[in-house]
Amino acid sequence: MWGIVLHDNSEVGLARQIFMSLKEHILTGQIPQGEALPSTRKLAKGLGVSRNTVCDAYDMLWTEGFIVSHQGAPSRVADGLQIQTVQNREKVQETDKSQPVILWDFKTGQPDLSLFPWQVWNGIIRDAAGSLSARQLEYSGPKGYEPLCEEIALWLLRSRSMEVDPKDVFITSGATQALHLLVDILYKEGRVFALESPSHPGIRTVISDKGYPIHWMPVDSKGADMTSLQGKNISAVYVTPSHQFPMGGILPATRRAALIRLAMEKDFYVIEDDYDSEFRYCGSPVSPIYSMNSSHVVYVGTFSKAVFPALRLGFAVLPKPLQAKWRHYRNYMDVQNPILEQAALAEFLRKRKMDKHVQRMRRVYGEKRNALLKSLETTFGDSVCPWGDASGLHVALQFPGFEFGGKFILSCKNSGIRVSPLTQYCISRNDHKDMLLVGYGHLSSEQIQEGIKALHQLIVG
Repeated sequence: MWGIVLHDNSEVGLARQIFMSLKEHILTGQIPQGEALPSTRKLAKGLGVSRNTVCDAYDMLWTEGFIVSHQGAPSRVADGLQIQTVQNREKVQETDKSQPVILWDFKTGQPDLSLFPWQVWNGIIRDAAGSLSARQLEYSGPKGYEPLCEEIALWLLRSRSMEVDPKDVFITSGATQALHLLVDILYKEGRVFALESPSHPGIRTVISDKGYPIHWMPVDSKGADMTSLQGKNISAVYVTPSHQFPMGGILPATRRAALIRLAMEKDFYVIEDDYDSEFRYCGSPVSPIYSMNSSHVVYVGTFSKAVFPALRLGFAVLPKPLQAKWRHYRNYMDVQNPILEQAALAEFLRKRKMDKHVQRMRRVYGEKRNALLKSLETTFGDSVCPWGDASGLHVALQFPGFEFGGKFILSCKNSGIRVSPLTQYCISRNDHKDMLLVGYGHLSSEQIQEGIKALHQLIVG
């Protein structure tokens, strides 16, 4: 009756089902304004429900202003409620056409979560939940859980040889939140943010969405070229010096020193994004720029790859002149991070479970990287040139003489392959058209080998 279909086994009560159905009919114009609704007795009989159920549904409609009711008169639909037609409603509800199944997903930055020590982590979460006091569950502040700040400082000393005061460590919801805050804190009127090209689209989106100007630093096999900064009025310089994203180079000491000298001379800060340097497969960890000069460097780190992305915990090591502004901005953004995850991560670090896991994954990812490089050599031979240092969870691949445009990427997708052209990270679509970005951290060696063979069929035929 009146297009109302009721479901007895639904978790939504019958009265609310009636209300929702009538509401939709009103909004789509199927029940026009001024239309009289049937009496509660008549509608209850037609639907096979109690009169009280219909009365409850009508009360909901009246409370929210969908109907008007007067003593001795039938309830009528209020004026001015139609916002879409039935046809438009049907278009909204149309399901998307089926997408091709991705068999070989070379997505970048994805860790292998199947090897994370979930049993250990779950135990730490339970212990953390039981150990937190009522006071710790109150509002705390924008800096973060102090025991975690202390453990991060110790972790940086163990893993990066960085000497950091825990008072300078500020917890964030991943690196993205840190960048949002820093861009506003560091912007100076009329000055540019200097970014690498190519670079991750996240940072340039954060800056451009705020309307701040950007200067692009060209990138070669050794990272960003600092000579392009000469004569520029700069708000801040953003770099990925330990493993340039996406091309993989390590910024040499001469360029680092030149950048620090310029920052001191022109009074700006360097934002150092150290997104995956835990995973380096030959030699010692690369020292951060922060270790050369901490007064003009903001070091940003994350646990998305070393732990898991959904944890949404990162940190920034802030020079003291920036800390007051950071606290102010963070107070009016979201105040603080969830305490339970912070407490658990602090224990994960304190008990050296992080060290053990990273050590294991460094070996695993190194083996996957070798499988990828061997498969490329076997399949493509000399027609492919890998870029970058032996670290991270992706490799940039150059295929001299080829160009990878939208048509090629669509062909890959239709063949079950997800792969990224390097041009999508460049400010100019004419740069690096012969390069692809291949992530491998989450894939098995077999998936890597099969995916490279499938990619070979599309490139070479």
